[in-house]
Amino acid sequence: MRLKLVPSETKWDFFKYVSATFGASMLAMVVSVVLFFTVGLNFGIDFLGGTTIRTESTNAVDVGAYRQALTPLDLGDVSITEVFDATFEEDQNVSQIRIQQQEGHEAVTPETIQAMEAALRSVDPDITFPSVESVGPKVSGELVQTAILAVVLAIAAVLFYIWLRFEWQFSVGAVVALIHDITLTIGIFCLLQIRFDLTIIAALLTIVGYSLNDTVVVFDRVRENLRRYKKLDLKQVLNLSINETLSRTVMTSVTTLIALVSMYVLGGDVIRGFVFAMIWGIIVGTYSSVFVAAPVLLRLGVKRDWSKPSQGGGTQFANVDA
Repeated sequence: MRLKLVPSETKWDFFKYVSATFGASMLAMVVSVVLFFTVGLNFGIDFLGGTTIRTESTNAVDVGAYRQALTPLDLGDVSITEVFDATFEEDQNVSQIRIQQQEGHEAVTPETIQAMEAALRSVDPDITFPSVESVGPKVSGELVQTAILAVVLAIAAVLFYIWLRFEWQFSVGAVVALIHDITLTIGIFCLLQIRFDLTIIAALLTIVGYSLNDTVVVFDRVRENLRRYKKLDLKQVLNLSINETLSRTVMTSVTTLIALVSMYVLGGDVIRGFVFAMIWGIIVGTYSSVFVAAPVLLRLGVKRDWSKPSQGGGTQFANVDA
């Protein structure tokens, strides 16, 4: 007996409340943009420059004592946070200390780091320093430019690919869905102030690929059904196509989420931001394939007199469930 998360045949009307769902998506994008310019992202050392020191001790972390010990060193903006994780041992107490870029230096000097370590050892003799990471201002500036360029080029490549594979209306729908996914992901990071570093850029690029894959499967079935059901209008064809690929979409998303949730709970705080971005991206990516890309295609319309026969590309596994 096979597990089915949705029935084999569904006849749900995904466009019944299209004005509300699409309007909510556009509103969420506007809110995300406003959050970006007002609250801003909590950039990591990768993008700001500076030094991050990770401490570990068998004694409890005393943020106030740590800060008091570092104050005489005159390091400027120092952020001290205690790190919690379900995978830590009972006597494993971890903190993360972030120091702003020091004026006149590419990174915090080894002498300053040694002075910090000595100051913290005066508070807690058992403290250790598993990792010290430094990024200079020039490198961090280049990383910001490279990250933005990577995301823009990925979206441009998607636009070109969909334009070649389908009609231009399909490519516009797919790119609007991708921009929706990335914008909402950046918005949730602004809202929750989760650290935004290079691993999150990797997550954004992965989200682009995942969302595109889901959208292409739906669009392939739409193109196929446009040829098969010539008397149905575009809205009916879109509804039929989404229903036909729904089992595959839900199964793929749920199984991927199971793995990601396990990583989020058990993987440790180092990768938690990346995994959170992936979980959020899969949720909004699945949503946008149905409630953003399809309504855009419906709005733009598409011609139905293709001379080339459908090859069925990308739809051979559309009805597969488990």
